[in-house]
Amino acid sequence: MNILFTCGGTAGHVNPAVALARIFQQRHPGCRILFVGADGGMETRLVPKEGYQIETVTITNFHRSLAPADIAHNLGTLWNMQRSKGQARRILDSFRPDLVVGTGGYASYPVVNEAAKRGIPTAVHEANAVPGVTTKALSKVVDRVMVGFEESRSHYDHPERVVVTGTPVRGAFFDYTRQQAREKLGLTDDRPLLLTYWGSLGARVMNRYTLDLIQQECLQGGPFHHIHGAGRDYAWMQEELLRRGLHLEENGVEVREYIYDMPLVMAAADLVICRAGASTISELTAIAKPSILVPSPNVTANHQEKNARVLADQGAAVLMLESDCSGEALYQQAAQLLQDPQRRDAMIRAITAVAVPDAGEKIYQTLRELLP
Repeated sequence: MNILFTCGGTAGHVNPAVALARIFQQRHPGCRILFVGADGGMETRLVPKEGYQIETVTITNFHRSLAPADIAHNLGTLWNMQRSKGQARRILDSFRPDLVVGTGGYASYPVVNEAAKRGIPTAVHEANAVPGVTTKALSKVVDRVMVGFEESRSHYDHPERVVVTGTPVRGAFFDYTRQQAREKLGLTDDRPLLLTYWGSLGARVMNRYTLDLIQQECLQGGPFHHIHGAGRDYAWMQEELLRRGLHLEENGVEVREYIYDMPLVMAAADLVICRAGASTISELTAIAKPSILVPSPNVTANHQEKNARVLADQGAAVLMLESDCSGEALYQQAAQLLQDPQRRDAMIRAITAVAVPDAGEKIYQTLRELLP
């Protein structure tokens, strides 16, 4: 059996494909897996680290501006679209897949579209609440569209092809109970744990607000534990914390450059403050964590805010726009939730109702039905 996964652009597109590849290999020893991404995309670094081969096509996006540089870019994109069709044909001729699955990103389009033309079973998975341009276009030609939320179904022209599967996350997120995770992190008192992070790279504006949040915590004597992932702003945050004379350890605050043990820390957390990308939403939903979501305003089609509203409208999360944020506002919102276990319990019940249990298994069964 040969399975081709095509994805790219963000970890939110790559991670579900990797999770699915693992399932197929576990169920079908000897199954051959190939990934296809875009030239220079982050998938060309992420996928090999997971032990899989990846080939690439030359594909770029469209700019909406009419500035001369953007017009030139768009002309290049039109040329790349034609070039990628030939590359996709050669990859399909060589690998001869039994199934082609796209999980988002521009690289998915030429490969999945060509596979559908050939009558190869095809499917796409969309982790965001509202489909991107690529998924929307491919939804018209594939055999199945798999989505994370029931609310997403209405965004597609062929709802009969749409299956609500949820989005798979790494198995490590289910390895610890809250108490086991707290013990492993060395949290020996009864103070709740706040987890904050702004994606793998961080975000300067939100890290500034987080500094003010930490200062408020220190002024209040450390009412809760706090682990923060600073990303690329780590060195700058360390200098600023030192300049402000804040004593983190005695106030239960830990600032890390990157949270490598995210499944462990998230399991221990009582509240998470973060962005609302597809991967993050999937992880929060899978393990039912109360959260304050601050969507990035700098993403295509504002999809992070749309993701966040799916949870917020169900009472499963609190939505705060970046424009409404400050260190004081974040502190007040976090303190209120961490002092109100009944409200957090209600959020857990709400997010559990939204979640699709065992998303990986549901997607596997959906895809298996497409195979002869």
